[in-house]
Amino acid sequence: MARPAARAMSHAETVWGAYRFLGEGEKEPKDESPWLRRVAFVVSAIGLVSLTAFAITLTTTMQDQLVEEATADFEVFAHAVWHDLHDKIQADAQKSLGEPLNKILPGRATARGRRILVTDDHGHVAAAFPPLDSKNATLSDVLGAEQVLTEFADKAGVMRVKLADGTPALATVQKLPAPYGQVAMIYPLDNVLGEWRTIAAHYAVVFAFTTVMLLAVVFAYFRQSRKRQAAEQANAYIRSRLDTALSRGRCGLWDWDIARGRIYWSDSMYEMLGLQAERRCLSFSELNALIHPHDGDLSVIAEMVSTSRTKSVDHEFRARHANGQWIWLRARAQLVDDARDAGLHLVGIAVDISEQKALAQHTATANMRLRDAINAISEAFVLWDAQNRLVVCNSKFLDLHGLAPESAPPGATYGDIMARRTAFVLQHETSSADSRAGDARTYEARLTDGRWLQINERRTKDGGYVSVGADITALKRNQEKLQDSERRLTGTVADLTRSRQTLEMQAQQLATLAEQYHHQKAEAEAAYLAKSEFLANMSHELRTPLNAIIGFTEMMLAEPFGALGSPKYVEYCNNVRQGGTYLNEVLTDILDMSRLEAGLVRLAEREVSVAEAVRRAVNIWRARAEEKKITLLVEVDEKLRCVGDEALIVKALGVFLSNSVKFTDAGGFVRLRVRHHGASIAFFIEDTGRGIDPRVLPRLGRPFEQSAGVMENGMKGSGLGLAIARALVDLHGGALRFRSRLGMGTVAMMRLACAHCAGANVTPLIARQIETQPAKAAPPAYAARSLETVARVAGSDSTTRKPGALSSIRRAP
Repeated sequence: MARPAARAMSHAETVWGAYRFLGEGEKEPKDESPWLRRVAFVVSAIGLVSLTAFAITLTTTMQDQLVEEATADFEVFAHAVWHDLHDKIQADAQKSLGEPLNKILPGRATARGRRILVTDDHGHVAAAFPPLDSKNATLSDVLGAEQVLTEFADKAGVMRVKLADGTPALATVQKLPAPYGQVAMIYPLDNVLGEWRTIAAHYAVVFAFTTVMLLAVVFAYFRQSRKRQAAEQANAYIRSRLDTALSRGRCGLWDWDIARGRIYWSDSMYEMLGLQAERRCLSFSELNALIHPHDGDLSVIAEMVSTSRTKSVDHEFRARHANGQWIWLRARAQLVDDARDAGLHLVGIAVDISEQKALAQHTATANMRLRDAINAISEAFVLWDAQNRLVVCNSKFLDLHGLAPESAPPGATYGDIMARRTAFVLQHETSSADSRAGDARTYEARLTDGRWLQINERRTKDGGYVSVGADITALKRNQEKLQDSERRLTGTVADLTRSRQTLEMQAQQLATLAEQYHHQKAEAEAAYLAKSEFLANMSHELRTPLNAIIGFTEMMLAEPFGALGSPKYVEYCNNVRQGGTYLNEVLTDILDMSRLEAGLVRLAEREVSVAEAVRRAVNIWRARAEEKKITLLVEVDEKLRCVGDEALIVKALGVFLSNSVKFTDAGGFVRLRVRHHGASIAFFIEDTGRGIDPRVLPRLGRPFEQSAGVMENGMKGSGLGLAIARALVDLHGGALRFRSRLGMGTVAMMRLACAHCAGANVTPLIARQIETQPAKAAPPAYAARSLETVARVAGSDSTTRKPGALSSIRRAP
């Protein structure tokens, strides 16, 4: 038992590492490694810098002290040498100093590299010890050209100089009695500092050893610290992976200190319950408050563990989530002895099994629904396992075999159940198509009561069989009826064959009639075109007598050869002129329609001033409007331009103005407005006349079409005006729209292509503002006829556009 406990304790310590139970007042240790490493690094750096500074200061001080002592000794030595030379020169000035210089100087005068030079009164070296390599040398050649010693001599004392060869040295110059000039004594610094270098080398070795030892200690510390940091990172990484695995696995760790009543949870346990993770132990009462009251109490588990009646726990219970819902948990734990506090701990894991519980409930519900669905189907259903034992069946199966529900319990063998049945099979009819399959079989069976069943058997993947039996008694009866019907249909087919032959003969006759119809239609169209061409060619012959009648009537009314006599003659002439004019207009409309139908009308397209075209159309019908006391209003912009045949545009506008003036009573008004809309020009002709029945509007523009209201009011006309206007608008590629209401008036809109699609400001104009002649000078009737003639013959050099436009209108629905 000790080994499992040790393994469990080791596992708990591995997972929770730093999350151990703490004593009263004990705080969780903090990681002080970062700032300790920084302090150690700073202290080591300061110690190394201090040691380096001390060594440098010590050696520098020793060097300066040694140079000062050497300078003082050299100054005493120089004075002694000068004194000896001075006495020798005064005692025997005629002799050379080259021979006795060795005898005058002390025995160690040239020790450690010291040199002595004596010059004559010309500055040349007369004696040197040790001797020089060159002859006739001067002090400047030895001491350097810029030395002040040769100038100030004994006043300068001992100085640190750099010789001509670059060697640093201590030097002094003293004056000698004649015939000699000066004595120079040189002491190289390299010889002075020889002893210092030896001491400094010893110091350097000691400093280097100390530095290496210090660096080794620092390196060892940092390496150990880095290893500890790496171990902590690895530990944190492992803890993170374990926490992630626990979190994704929807499970958490427990450590229950039974003796002290403290419970520790991992972070994943808090996460499962939707709580904020805390680094503290939960009390027994806090945990009991989270457990569902119907799922038992933890005190029972604690009592069982404390009395050692069990060493392991496997318990399912519900715990309250932070959102108020209950989740199912399964806790499995092991009793472990804790060597640190000599107490018993229940260490284990809690797994969220809410999904399993929900799945089990869903499965139970699905099984119940499946049983109800199987029992509700209209066919007999039974499922056998691989050992031919009953798994499930429905009531239809029991009814077909005459079984009671208790006679077919799940698990009963096929033989036992079939032995208890009361309904037997009289006849089998196996379907040959289905019997070829080894795992499937379909056959029909007839029961003793006369019913027929179609039984389908299929092998399941586990080796069992599922059988479905459908009652096909009605199908069998229908099959007999179908056989009867088949015999009757055979006779019907023979009748249909004869009927088909008759229909084929009739179809052939219809094809012949259709061919004759197309031939006659072509002849009719040719005759219609011949009629149109005949009327177009006979225009002058038909109008010549009529023009003569109208012309002579107008001359008689003008009385150029004297009065006619009786006023009745004038009245008769007026009647003749009016009748001739009306007949001329009707004839003109018929001829225009014929020319349009024959495609003889041609367009002379050019840029047209909209205002000028409107002005011409209004001037033609202005006098008639004034006769009927109708106000004629015009709104047009002088800048507007459109593309088309001006004469034909005036003709179309005249048709609309004529109808508006004709059907408007006295005191009304007729308004012609022109607006620019995108790439087109829209002409709106509005009147306050009688209006048109909306049911008649779709038929407007058909040849010879007149509404019943027009004919009842006695309005005369051929019914071709709007048809001609629509054809002219179609020739221009435009569009025509009507809007009208009985008793309120009519609005006609004609749209043509715009020449320059620039915006235009519309200025309303009064009819008399566009007059080109006085109001009393109304144009005679033949002036209107001349305009119409111009409209018919204009553009003789232009190409024909859209022939047969009127016929398309005539054929329109």
